[in-house]
Amino acid sequence: MSVTAPLGFTASGLIAGLKPSGKKDLSLVINTGPDNAVAAVYTSNRCKANPVLWSQKVSANGQASAVVLNSGGANCYTGDFGYETTKLTAQYTAKLLSEAGNATTADDVLVCSTGLIGVGGQDFRDTIIDHLPPLVAAAEDSVEGGADAAEAIMTTDTVAKVATREGGSGYTIGGMAKGAGMLAPGLATMLVVITTDAKVDQTVLDSALRGATSRSFDRLDTDGCMSTNDTVILMSSGAHEGAVDEAEFSSLVADLCLDLMRQLHVDAEGAHHDIAITTQGAASEDDAVMVSRSVSRSALFKAAIFGQDPNWGRVVAQVGTTSAAFDPTQIDVSINGVEVCRASGPYEDPDKVEFSREVDVVIDLHAGDQSATVWTSDLTHDYVEENSAYST
Repeated sequence: MSVTAPLGFTASGLIAGLKPSGKKDLSLVINTGPDNAVAAVYTSNRCKANPVLWSQKVSANGQASAVVLNSGGANCYTGDFGYETTKLTAQYTAKLLSEAGNATTADDVLVCSTGLIGVGGQDFRDTIIDHLPPLVAAAEDSVEGGADAAEAIMTTDTVAKVATREGGSGYTIGGMAKGAGMLAPGLATMLVVITTDAKVDQTVLDSALRGATSRSFDRLDTDGCMSTNDTVILMSSGAHEGAVDEAEFSSLVADLCLDLMRQLHVDAEGAHHDIAITTQGAASEDDAVMVSRSVSRSALFKAAIFGQDPNWGRVVAQVGTTSAAFDPTQIDVSINGVEVCRASGPYEDPDKVEFSREVDVVIDLHAGDQSATVWTSDLTHDYVEENSAYST
């Protein structure tokens, strides 16, 4: 059920014709209330797509009643025409929702797009606008709306990503996500919509979401590339009357985001190995993130893991490129539980390392008590092949 698991939400997804594949490509999530609180975080890329520019303005007041999402075109760097397309999408959706009994204005409708940069011309606009009436109608009638909505935002994803959590008083949190490539800080090339019927203040939503994304989506770095369209939205209907423990709520949002992030991770384009790089013994959490991320972005390290080569020297070399606090002579490295490096020198036999789909790399800096994990993937022939032919 994903986004429709909580009370007060309906959704839909259908085939509009934006994708050459003929698969679902237009999605809608509606908050029917009684509350319409929203929190959102967006790509930190300075080159932002038109839907991001629009949605940042919409969500600034902490209120939103719906989000329209499309795959099959990013509507990024399509000029004033593309921004007007986003605005028209919000205006027409609001009109249709109001006619259906959900009084809404364009300033309460978020818009998200994903696909190729530069796609967003007249055909793109016409296709979306023409299919908004059946999209809204489907959201009113479909019991499979959550699943359809999750499917419609997929691009190179091989499976839809959904998750739910339930609070102690019976409230529910549901989420859907897309993303399989360009997974790097700034939320990855992802669209994520999270819904809840918990009755919480907007400030609680915002705090919970930012805390969750900083330790989940922002630590997924499969290829070091940051998208122009990244958006993560958390909407609350307040339809469940039970009391909400704010600490529990934040913990559940964080757990759901981590779940969705791991689903994105294991579906990364062309990946053969899912790699978790944990730096421990760091002087600060920022240092731990810095070191783990540096290793995650090493093409040499990622190629070694693809070849099942436990080359710890490539790990130590990357640690040395950072400004983290550590003694270069006191670095330990373990790969899948085998301590291949101790005190910056050879230790256990690398031949003891057994490779499977999951690879755990642990770096100990012996400089403090902080730790952090960054997730990445290996560099494979499949990744290069898929991304060398992506636009053609």
